[in-house]
Amino acid sequence: MSPSIFREKGYRFYFLSNEEERIHIHVMSESGEAKFWLEPIISLAVHHQLTPKKLGEIQGIIEEHKDEIVQAWRKHFGKR
Repeated sequence: MSPSIFREKGYRFYFLSNEEERIHIHVMSESGEAKFWLEPIISLAVHHQLTPKKLGEIQGIIEEHKDEIVQAWRKHFGKR
C-alpha cells in the first residue's frame, strides 16, 4: 500500500508501507521519481531521471509541506 499524501505541480507525494523508520517521502512524476529524508534535515536520498532543477523544485515543495508530511507519517505509521 502506498498512500498519497498530496499532489502538487504534477508530482505525487506518497509513502510506501513497511519501510524503514526514518521519516521520508517518495515523489513521482512523469519524468522520474525520488526519495527525500525529512530528518534530521530535508535531503535527497535517491532519484531516477529527474533534473537538478526538478529536484530543487520538489525539495522546495517538501519544505513548504514538511509539517503536513510529518503529521501524515505519524498518523499512517504511528509514533515510532
